[in-house]
Amino acid sequence: MTRLIVNADDFGLTSGVNRAILEASRAGTVTSTTLMANSSAFDEAVALAKSQPQLRVGCHIVLIDGEPISSGLKTLTNGTPRFRSSLKEFAMAAIGKKLSPEEIRCEAEAQIRKIQSAGIVVSHVDTHKHTHIFPHVLRPVLLAARSCGVPAVRNPFEPAMAWPRGRVLRTPALWIRALQVKLLHRYSAEFNAAVNDEHIKTTQGSAGIIATGTLNQNLLTATLQGLPEGEWELVCHPGYLDTDLQSAGTRLLQSRQTELQALTSAETRQVLARRGIQLISYSEL
Repeated sequence: MTRLIVNADDFGLTSGVNRAILEASRAGTVTSTTLMANSSAFDEAVALAKSQPQLRVGCHIVLIDGEPISSGLKTLTNGTPRFRSSLKEFAMAAIGKKLSPEEIRCEAEAQIRKIQSAGIVVSHVDTHKHTHIFPHVLRPVLLAARSCGVPAVRNPFEPAMAWPRGRVLRTPALWIRALQVKLLHRYSAEFNAAVNDEHIKTTQGSAGIIATGTLNQNLLTATLQGLPEGEWELVCHPGYLDTDLQSAGTRLLQSRQTELQALTSAETRQVLARRGIQLISYSEL
């Protein structure tokens, strides 16, 4: 049997993103979302989540882009009021162990506790742009999750068996992205060891990561049709393209509306039913 968490990232980013996530949840496909504690539409997202209790909410821990909740974060901000905006620069700092694990733990815990203080039960954690893929970031994130009583974390690795291979090979942008993702698999053994050490639940992996920004109906259908048995997460980013999104500093613009259309379509529901895929949330792992 294939059990699938469909998680919409960036809850709270804008009102249009919030509205799209709620629509996809009501359509019966999105079962889970992760809320950005430092986002501009945070309060609205909390109110919407409380109105739709079947939508489970995790914490989308932000360590890159935007402003931190904690103060005195020197290594995460380079002494500025904001996090780094360059993923490459962040990755080099993480690989070189130039980021303070204590700063990461404190900021992650502050973000989780802000969501909990708003009355939301946090089902799991993941990170903006999958920064917990780096072992130096992962350990303090897991410690923060445990400290806050959060039982699960996203497995940020997308194994080749979860790729819609035919479509990937026919699409240069996808196979280039797939190669980049494959190179990061060197950290997967350390991820598995860390979650086992901390007794944190996770899935066998995530689908949709290489498709970020290009996930349309054809690609979503191919992904669902080829998904192996086991427990998986589908990472998605539905939203509405409006002026707030255009000024939010995200590269995912029109693609969010394309994803929303695919996630709420009759074809997607038919594929899920035909394959017998059971939709779950992190609370059901």
